[in-house]
Amino acid sequence: MSSTTEEYGLIGYPLTHSFSQRYFNEKFNSEKIDAVYLNFQLSDIGELMEMLAEHPRLQGFNVTLPYKEQVIPYLDAIDPKAKEIGAVNVVKVKHLPGGDIKLKGFNSDYIGFLDSLLPLLGEGSHAALVLGTGGASKAVRVALESIGVKVSMVSRTMKPGVAYTYEQLTQDVMDSHDIIVNTTPLGMYPHVEACPPIPYDYITPRHILYDLIYNPDVTTFMKLGAEHGATTKNGLEMLLLQAFESWRIWKSN
Repeated sequence: MSSTTEEYGLIGYPLTHSFSQRYFNEKFNSEKIDAVYLNFQLSDIGELMEMLAEHPRLQGFNVTLPYKEQVIPYLDAIDPKAKEIGAVNVVKVKHLPGGDIKLKGFNSDYIGFLDSLLPLLGEGSHAALVLGTGGASKAVRVALESIGVKVSMVSRTMKPGVAYTYEQLTQDVMDSHDIIVNTTPLGMYPHVEACPPIPYDYITPRHILYDLIYNPDVTTFMKLGAEHGATTKNGLEMLLLQAFESWRIWKSN
């Protein structure tokens, strides 16, 4: 790494594996871009400013669990779509004369999810159950609503914005929602046997089960859905599409 090498990275905790680090470093190598992508495992979001001070060549970074919402107070500006969503997964670092920096937040999860889901949707109206209420679920909800899908949020406990708890997912509820999106970490490596506690016996071939998890390739959530004839998809294409958008954001003026 030279004195002119640009830095990009990912903040989150824990960072046991990183699609983004592998993807971007392979991209930089194959396209002969003088840049490196680093993982920044921050045990607390309060460590962000120290991390930025230690990496003066950082041009931008991605944000993953659990900081997609916690990072917002540290930003100097936020893109309107990310503000609507209430979660940020891309930050552009602008370096000013004198050494000051400005941080602007964006959300590329929205674009990655929507563009990867659209090919699965047939004609007619759709309704979705979105499992989980974290930062990723907010991007999923806004993306679905932007194409006219009625969205009901599902969580372990009832709170503002939640339509159902898992215990309230009756056959009627399952029948009236043809899209089910898992935005929780349940089933992520290494806990691959775990899955959201939905009533899988009510899944039918007209359901679409979309899991934002990409490791493993086939989660228990997807496997149980496929056993009942559902269309299933993991989050790998979404990750790839949001990475494309991250790079576009970082290199834009």
